[in-house]
Amino acid sequence: QVRLVESGGGSVQAGGSLRLSCVASGITFTLANQGWYRQTPGGKRELVALIFSKDGGTVYRDSVKGRFTISRDGTENTVSLLMNSLTPEDTAVYYCNFASTSGLNYWGQGTQVSVSS
Repeated sequence: QVRLVESGGGSVQAGGSLRLSCVASGITFTLANQGWYRQTPGGKRELVALIFSKDGGTVYRDSVKGRFTISRDGTENTVSLLMNSLTPEDTAVYYCNFASTSGLNYWGQGTQVSVSS
């Protein structure tokens, strides 16, 4: 059974930093990519950052470029998101996602990030 466990969320003031981590277990499939998404109350879940398993290439939503960095460890069981220069607009529940090459998606339980002005 695949399980993703996130950690590192919390409350910070604007301009602060947080590092989110997601540790996966039970992976028996070939990974296509790993990513972080976020969702606000009443909002849609949106992509924040993605890292491709094949070549380590990354994709970021425009509003976080230059502030957030996604990374993974060598085993691909852990994916992290370093968030710098946080703004109140970054406040959301953040979810990690592992996607298989066959199109399956696995999600963590979510971790709250709150940024105050």
